[in-house]
Amino acid sequence: MKYISVILIMFVFACNTANIAVSNKNKTEQKINQLLDNWHKAAANADLENYFNKFTEDAVYLGTDDGERWTKQEFYKFCKPYFDKGKAWNFKPKNRHIYISETGKIAWFDEILDTWMGDCRGSGVLVYKNRKWKIKHYNLAVAVPNDIVKKYIKLLKSR
Repeated sequence: MKYISVILIMFVFACNTANIAVSNKNKTEQKINQLLDNWHKAAANADLENYFNKFTEDAVYLGTDDGERWTKQEFYKFCKPYFDKGKAWNFKPKNRHIYISETGKIAWFDEILDTWMGDCRGSGVLVYKNRKWKIKHYNLAVAVPNDIVKKYIKLLKSR
């Protein structure tokens, strides 16, 4: 009977630990979703400082053009005139997948966005530092449907 009690206590402890881990993961995913949603809203509202405060200082942003590999500072300089005019971009997330490292300090995600270019895919890496999640790397790509990719390739070769 004594062994059964010990096993039962261990089982309850294990279940509680698993529930806490799932709860923490869900809270972390909520915080990351909120960060990314607020980041996209900051662009839609042309809120330059709020938009760039979501990045780490050494962040990299990859745009849709193959020449667009921006450091945070370079991207800031590029974006500032658009934000100053009160018109940036309005990307609306349609779905998002978030993954969190075992340490809970690194996360990565992919998302489908409704944009003026049609559907785009965004993906990125976030880091948790000083009790905040920040975007360290972001990659924006135009999603080309498979049924028109041959036409797209032909168009690219004709430039």
